[in-house]
Amino acid sequence: MFEVVAQGEGPLFMDPDADKAREFFRTKNRAMVSKVMTVSEAVGKFVHDGDYLAIGGFGANRIPTAVCHEIVRQRKKNLIFAGHTSTHDFQILAAGEVFNRCDIAYIIGLEARGLSPNARRYMESGKVECCEWTNYAMACRLKAAAMGVSFLPARNLMGTDTFKRSAAKIVKCPFTGEQYVLYPALWPDVSAIHVHEADIYGNARIKGISIADLELARASKRLIITTERLIPNEEIRSDPTATVIPYYLVDAVCEVPFGSYPGNMPYEYFSDEDHLRQWLTVEKDPEEFRKFLDKYIYKTRDFNQYLELCGGLERINQLRAVEHLIDLGGRG
Repeated sequence: MFEVVAQGEGPLFMDPDADKAREFFRTKNRAMVSKVMTVSEAVGKFVHDGDYLAIGGFGANRIPTAVCHEIVRQRKKNLIFAGHTSTHDFQILAAGEVFNRCDIAYIIGLEARGLSPNARRYMESGKVECCEWTNYAMACRLKAAAMGVSFLPARNLMGTDTFKRSAAKIVKCPFTGEQYVLYPALWPDVSAIHVHEADIYGNARIKGISIADLELARASKRLIITTERLIPNEEIRSDPTATVIPYYLVDAVCEVPFGSYPGNMPYEYFSDEDHLRQWLTVEKDPEEFRKFLDKYIYKTRDFNQYLELCGGLERINQLRAVEHLIDLGGRG
C-alpha cells in the first residue's frame, strides 16, 4: 500500500484500470487481414463522438493531417483530446471544436511560428474542460498503458503548479521512503499515426525519431495508420526489424501520399511554412477563418483536393527539394 502524500486537483478523463483495458484488448481481432480503407471510411468506422482521441507525430512533424481534416469534416463532437506535443493537429481540431475535454501538455503554440489565435480563443471560451501535464508525463502515461499497468512512477512535476492542476499523485516509495509522482495509464479509444511505409495488414515503418508513437500504438484501443505508401508484405518480411508497429495493433490502413502536409515528413518533404503562416494569419478574423475552413476542409471531398488547393505536386516537389537541400536554381 502506497502512502499518498499529495494529489492533483485536475480531472482524470480516462480510467487507468489495467484489468479493464485488458478485457478490451483480449477481444481485439488479431487476424492478418487487409485493413486498407479510405480515410473517410476509417474515421467513420473508428472515431465516435465522446471518444478519447490521440494523434501521433511531434509538433508539425509526421502528423496524420488527413485524419484531422476528416474528423472535422465529419463534424465529430465531444471528443477528449491528448494535447501531447500538439501543434497543427491541435489547430485543425480546435477549428472544428471537435473536443470538449483536453489533457494539456503542449497546445495552441506552433513552436517558433507563434500561437494559433483561433485555438487560443477556443481554449479561453470556457467550452473545454482541462487537465494539465507535461510532455514527459503524457509519454509516461502512454508507456504505462503499453506495459499493461495502471501507472508509472517518475520524479518530475513535484513542487509545481502543473502538478496541482494534474490528476497525478505523489506517494512514498515502499522500499526507500522517497517521494515519487505516479502517472495514471492512458488508453486512447482511438489514435491516428502517420508513417513512411506500411503493408495492407498494418505492419508499419517509421524513419527517424518516433517520439512516443510506439507506446501510443500499443496503448490505443483502435489505431488508424496513414502511410506515405503501401508496400508489399514480402518487403516487410525481408527486413522484419524495420517494422516498429506490428499489424495486430492496427485497425485501419490508409494510403495518403504527402499525408503530413503542411507539416514536415522526415526524409520526404519539408513543412510548408507559407501555408502554416496563412493559417495563423487568417485565424485573426473569425469570419475570414470560417470562409477559409469552408474552402480548405468542409467543401473539399478529401485530402487530395486540399493538396491541389495548396499547390499540388508542384508545391510538394518544392518542399521535397528543401528537405533534401536541393538547389532548384530559382525554380522553387
